[in-house]
Amino acid sequence: MPPPAPPSTDSHPVIPGPVTPPPRDRRPPGPRWDPWLLAGLLFVAYAVVSVSRYRHLANRSWDLGIFEQAIRAYAHLRAPVADLKGPGFNILGDHFSPVTALLAPVYRVFPSPVTLLVAQAALFALSAVPVTRAAAALLGRRRGLALGVAYGLSWGLQRAVDFDFHEICFAVPMIAFALEAVLAQRWRRALCWALPLVLVKEDLGLTAAAIAVVVAIRARSVSPRAVRYALGVAVLCAAATVVTLTVVIPAFNTAGDYGYWQKVSGSGGPLDGLDTKIRTLAWLLIPTGGLLALRSPLVLVVLPTLGWRFVSADAHYWGTDWHYSAVLMPVVTLAFADALTAVRESPRPWLRSYGRQLPTAVVAAALALTTALPLAGLTEADTYREPARVSAVEGLLARVPDGATVEANIGPISRLTARCRVFWIGNTQGLSPDYVAFGNRTQEYAESYVRRLHPRTAYTVVGVTGGYVLLKRGSF
Repeated sequence: MPPPAPPSTDSHPVIPGPVTPPPRDRRPPGPRWDPWLLAGLLFVAYAVVSVSRYRHLANRSWDLGIFEQAIRAYAHLRAPVADLKGPGFNILGDHFSPVTALLAPVYRVFPSPVTLLVAQAALFALSAVPVTRAAAALLGRRRGLALGVAYGLSWGLQRAVDFDFHEICFAVPMIAFALEAVLAQRWRRALCWALPLVLVKEDLGLTAAAIAVVVAIRARSVSPRAVRYALGVAVLCAAATVVTLTVVIPAFNTAGDYGYWQKVSGSGGPLDGLDTKIRTLAWLLIPTGGLLALRSPLVLVVLPTLGWRFVSADAHYWGTDWHYSAVLMPVVTLAFADALTAVRESPRPWLRSYGRQLPTAVVAAALALTTALPLAGLTEADTYREPARVSAVEGLLARVPDGATVEANIGPISRLTARCRVFWIGNTQGLSPDYVAFGNRTQEYAESYVRRLHPRTAYTVVGVTGGYVLLKRGSF
């Protein structure tokens, strides 16, 4: 059989039609699930460390009790009174943090200080999602995940996890999401994430203003309209801070003032504790990016927080302890990732080489430092055990009936605020409580001290165990 004739090209030429390219995926490159898996692991780690400290009666301050009193009041639709700051003291007259009311529904269902600690762990862990996504969009999946791990292990977050609950746990993910949006050139989203910072704490309005300024800097060559909006938000946030400090907080404060001005007025200036402040800057910039973060405008966002801390006369604000540096961690990490993209295209070979090695070095530094930070406790068996001493102390405090008034120091506070009205030791302002509970004091000291506090009221010892003393009010 002869082969078929080829198709005719005279009247109907065969010309390939135009090829439609597949639609381009405009999503930023990087992992989809990696950030959430990392956040899940960090949540478990943070929660174990935080709850373990609580179970071991190792609270470091009265903050957990103060916030529980305020959130408990919100949960029952009452004004956020924290009697630990003084009988009937409205916490909005101390720090302006109405954002904590968001935890009221959860606390109503699970009325325990552990609820606050777990919520804080979840919020800190959530912040790793935007940090990892933004880093991956800039640097690729592996490097982005590496920086996410380094961020999750950063010393500032670990110190905050190891501390009692604090309102800044809301600020950390807000800042992280805002800066992720800045790097993705999503200006409106960045400003929307920054604005609620004014409801987290009074000083964070300036941080929100700094984020808005960074938006204006990044958008100036691509969106003049975004620049105008950003500058407007910056002015609005700065004005909100001024109004909060001078009008809102004094209106709720019984003294009619903002009580923390004295920590600035008593300062000798930024040169006080200069060695400590320099060490803090070194800890902030070197382990998190080898000073490379200084090349990104995002680093401007750290200035408001460092400013008030370093101007203050309170030495607790200068160093690396407590929770004060947690809000800086997403800033320096994403500033580092931002700077790294420019370094990779630098005409200087040594700088390109330096930038290629830094992500690995940053992760290695975070892992090495963790051996001396709170998450190292995850490898210790005692972390997962509740000491017999704690069970005995809880049994002693259980003898206080629900609804009783109690005067206490740090140890007993977090075991009582969920069900009693608790005052700070020596600050009942003339009220003689039903019980007085001391932690880490001898019976002799407790009895003597209570007699000085309440000379017209007799108290008898109910029990003594594990360094804790419980006294009950008697008759005149």
